[in-house]
Amino acid sequence: MKGEHTYDSDTFASSLFGAWTGPAIGLLDLDAFFASVEQLDHPEWRGKPVIVGGDPDERGVVSTASYEARRFGVHSAMPSAQAKRLCPQAIWTHGHFDRYREMSAQVMAILADETPYVDRVSIDEAFFDISPGRYSSESPVAICQRIAHRVSELGVTCSIGLGRNKTVAKIASERDKPRGLTVIVPGTEAGFLAPLPVRAMSGIGKAAEAALVARGIHTLGQLAAVDLELLRPVFGVNADMMRQRAAGAEVSEVTPIDAVDEVKSVSNERTFGTDLTDRADVEAAIALLGESVGRRLRRRGLAGRTVTLKLKFTYGKGRTIQRKLPHPTDDENIFVPVAIELLGSVWAPGMHIRLAGLGISDFDMTGGVQTDLFCEVDDRGVQTSERRELSVAVERVRERFGRGVVNFGRASRFDSDVVRRDKA
Repeated sequence: MKGEHTYDSDTFASSLFGAWTGPAIGLLDLDAFFASVEQLDHPEWRGKPVIVGGDPDERGVVSTASYEARRFGVHSAMPSAQAKRLCPQAIWTHGHFDRYREMSAQVMAILADETPYVDRVSIDEAFFDISPGRYSSESPVAICQRIAHRVSELGVTCSIGLGRNKTVAKIASERDKPRGLTVIVPGTEAGFLAPLPVRAMSGIGKAAEAALVARGIHTLGQLAAVDLELLRPVFGVNADMMRQRAAGAEVSEVTPIDAVDEVKSVSNERTFGTDLTDRADVEAAIALLGESVGRRLRRRGLAGRTVTLKLKFTYGKGRTIQRKLPHPTDDENIFVPVAIELLGSVWAPGMHIRLAGLGISDFDMTGGVQTDLFCEVDDRGVQTSERRELSVAVERVRERFGRGVVNFGRASRFDSDVVRRDKA
């Protein structure tokens, strides 16, 4: 159902979709957000191909392309030079992140008007819980229609997926873009997911897809029905979780907005199936932990000053060491080298490590963080590196196409044999 067909009547929504039972989780995704804001602020650009990103002549990357540019094959995270060849007539801009953040805040405020349960995934995407009886007795469908209408009044548009969990909501939000509202009625999750290719579910990238296809698993319905032991070599300890998600049986939690302000640290820990004793392996593990921490810092708009490295050894002892940075950062290309420096004071090659953890705390809560693809220097004192642009570009690719589609070499060593614990 397209967003332009707006129904304000809760009674109509109930008659169309029936009384909603159980959880109601929505995923709001702003359509071609950066480019849409540029077209809003430059009326002469409306209806024309607009590309927001780095310079085509300087190895830049596309952040967002308007739908007019997408018709030529341009998409997010594409090299700018390739985008220019596909759409030479496009209007290019490096973007105006302060403006995007301002507009994003207005959209998040609309969600907050409807429910206190909001998980902001990125600057242009957020989950929200509108389960009947949890905060409101109104039809979740009517709430989504109102949200879409209010967003359109800002001058941009969104697509919304509504279902009983995050996996269903995420996939539904991508079914009918732009200006789409896709509702997966309670009890129909398995039927909706079953015919879809396995790559439709986040967390299944190119490598995982190939491994599943080799086992005769092509669709989410097949994934949901397969014996768990067949999935363990592909997903490790996450095998059962992935099967549950494919069946539409995931139970999702949406964090209240107020809980974000209470976050004291963001960290990631991994327990290794085989003890690490080689320095190259330990450094690679720390780098992989840092990649997760950096991504989650940027999603929450946090930057911290204190780096904490935690190690546990097989003989039951452990060590934790910290270092304070001169400036807050959300960039793993800055804090991972610091953690590796700290490593030498608590560990020596040959010592067995069964668990490693990396965390960032002591947040700068006063100025906020720039989280776009374009900034190299933050004028509010948040430290960044030139490689940060690459990290953010990789995140956007993974969000759209799955984690396995792009991996740094270090990732392949650990993803299949660890127990991971994210903390925030």
